[in-house]
Amino acid sequence: MPRRIAAKITGVAGYVPPRVLSNADLEKAVETTDAWIRERTGIRERHIVEKGIAASHLATEAGKKLLAQNNVDPKEIDLIVVASVTPDMMFPATACLVQDRLGAKNAWGFDLSAACSGFVYALTVGAQFVGAGTHKKVLVIGSDVMTSIINFQDRATCVLFGDGAGAVLVEAAASDSEGILDFHNDVDGSGGGYLYMPGGGSLNPSSCETVEKKMHYVHQEGQQVFKYAVRRMAEVASQLLERNGYSSRDLKLVVPHQANLRIIRAMQERLGVDDSKVMVNIDRYGNTTAATIPLGLRDAIEEGRLRRGDLILLVAVGAGYTTGGMLLRWAY
Repeated sequence: MPRRIAAKITGVAGYVPPRVLSNADLEKAVETTDAWIRERTGIRERHIVEKGIAASHLATEAGKKLLAQNNVDPKEIDLIVVASVTPDMMFPATACLVQDRLGAKNAWGFDLSAACSGFVYALTVGAQFVGAGTHKKVLVIGSDVMTSIINFQDRATCVLFGDGAGAVLVEAAASDSEGILDFHNDVDGSGGGYLYMPGGGSLNPSSCETVEKKMHYVHQEGQQVFKYAVRRMAEVASQLLERNGYSSRDLKLVVPHQANLRIIRAMQERLGVDDSKVMVNIDRYGNTTAATIPLGLRDAIEEGRLRRGDLILLVAVGAGYTTGGMLLRWAY
């Protein structure tokens, strides 16, 4: 049965730092080429932070833009959920820092860690509070500074990631035929060893040894992640459509996690949708982890690709493995 939530997205905003790192820039720092990066990833540039800028700063900027364009007083926000794998620090939660900077004095909040599926997970959680009738306005943010955990001597990973944040406002839906129609989130923990950062937690606390062994960087087995992401993204998308009586022909837009253009195209082929129905902006931002889907929604709106009443699908696979999918009837 569909998992309906009486909640909808009523605003979208995003923020990326102004500094751009192009493929040509990376050619000077690591053994790679623009042609190699584009062919294998679809990325031509990404935005990166300056020193001293953290996930909370990007999240705050996205939140400020969202509140301003929706004419919402920060004091109206009831809850802030921040999805991130690059929090400013272990504690306090990034959501606490964002709450303070926004002046959202009546909001409580917390962080959620689900890697590249983080935004879909956070949106699912935030929407539940609205759907239950206990919260009126929830701010859901995906924000990551991936350059803080990337080894720029490793050409296999340093070309993939960028920094950014995206935010959505979630409010009550007038009926269960608009807004969030259904969701599916799952975990396959057996994949945890294929994409992870081994250092910095309670298992391997930070030390001279963990730094020397480069344990505070992303470690990835690309082929394993690629195969799993293609399969699960297509399976979850198909499951959500079938469960709700739709087919891929009914979709107006798919907004997938932007990890690799080849993953997106392979998933798209399995789903049976053409390029006009798939949001792609990885060429401009790279993989911003929890920020890719809200940034994709923002760009889709700015490009005129989303209209009220459109059926859209969000889908992601991340470290863990985590998978998140959501079917929505666009409501603004």
